Amino acid sequence: MEAKIYNQKGAEAGKIELPVKVFGAPWRADLVHQVVEGMRSNKRAGTADTKDRGEVRGGGKKPWKQKGTGRARHGSSRSPIWVGGGVTHGPLAEKNYKRKISKKMRAQALFSVLSKKLKDNEIIFVDSLAMSKMNTKDAMKVVASLAKATGWKTVATSKKPRLLTAVFDRNENIEKSFRNIPSLEIVFLKNLNPLDVLNYQYLLIEKADESVKFLSSRG
Repeated sequence: MEAKIYNQKGAEAGKIELPVKVFGAPWRADLVHQVVEGMRSNKRAGTADTKDRGEVRGGGKKPWKQKGTGRARHGSSRSPIWVGGGVTHGPLAEKNYKRKISKKMRAQALFSVLSKKLKDNEIIFVDSLAMSKMNTKDAMKVVASLAKATGWKTVATSKKPRLLTAVFDRNENIEKSFRNIPSLEIVFLKNLNPLDVLNYQYLLIEKADESVKFLSSRG
């Protein structure tokens, strides 16, 4: 499998041989769903908590006597049917939402997603991203050039996140120049996961040679 490598001006800079196990994997919807839902569940804080009638403050005295008032009988003003009363079957902070996801499952799900993205022409490989200084205007020119080269017309003009950019190393100029672009989000390649890739329509992989070798080592 081969793919084109572009420079940040949108010109073709060479080709790269892609490993079949990473970019030629079959689409496994069941595995991807299981891993993505597990990751979403692991992100839940689990801090939502409600008080039942025994934990709500007050309500120790009977609101009125049992008989003779013409009103319905009540034993506490903290009953769930009263305003300000306890909550019945509400969420408790003691619930654990964590799910175990093995490294192999996570890697195979990522390979499946990357393979589908490549098949749909939604991945672009770039030799490197370089900025001499922090400048969002220059970064927008880079995105526009790459979008024109690939035919991704909506990337350069979109006000919604559409392009996930996976950078290989930390670079302050790159991060601060690109992070103000509304259509783009930056992540480090080592943190690339199926959930992030699926949340964006397009994927840009920087330093193609090193990045592909790293991805191949994950499986």
